[in-house]
Amino acid sequence: SGGHYKPPHCFARYKSAILVAYRNQEKYLRHLLYYIHPFLQRQQLSYTIYLIQQVGTGSFNRAKLLNVGVREAMKDEEWDCLVLHDIDLVPENDYNLYICDEYYPKHMASAMDKFQYTLPYKSFFGGVSALTPEHYMKMNGFPNTYWGDGGENDDIATRIQLAGMKIVRTSPHLGRYRVMDYNEETEIQEPWRRPPSRHNTRKTWKADGMNTLQFRLLSRTKHPLYTKITVD
Repeated sequence: SGGHYKPPHCFARYKSAILVAYRNQEKYLRHLLYYIHPFLQRQQLSYTIYLIQQVGTGSFNRAKLLNVGVREAMKDEEWDCLVLHDIDLVPENDYNLYICDEYYPKHMASAMDKFQYTLPYKSFFGGVSALTPEHYMKMNGFPNTYWGDGGENDDIATRIQLAGMKIVRTSPHLGRYRVMDYNEETEIQEPWRRPPSRHNTRKTWKADGMNTLQFRLLSRTKHPLYTKITVD
């Protein structure tokens, strides 16, 4: 219930919240849930899957939704790890552990099939990443001002650096992910092009993030395989 699981025969060493920003992507959601629950259970984690849904028809704001997810998830549990997960990615290797690095934010999707299992560029932090609540607050979370696709991942990589941390990466033979693609047109585009930065992160990171997060919580419901948080 609510996408929550604890191993029945042992005490889980790690508690991980899986946070997924969402808007009307039913096929992707079913596919992800089908794969991710058995995957996480094989790792004997205590976990909950949170779906953070944005209402309305305005531009999607993935970064702000993840901030909301962190805020709401921390009300439930003192999580060891916050795993920020794109809805269209499925992990290929069971040894890609959904736990945090003790010292630094961890980029987990280090080898996606759409990038020929390499990084599209050096500072890439997209797809799936894992941060402790301390890491997340230290960098003031994600920016709230990125409406529409792209850009926020580079902002986040810069924030990590400005907060005195660095990115550690899951090794490419473990951090392999398959991208689910239900839209044929996306193959024609060049997804590895780095989006242009629209923000002066050095000036804005302390004034735009968890400390300025504003939203309206519309509902919080427990579904059979996930907890859904709907916000305006």
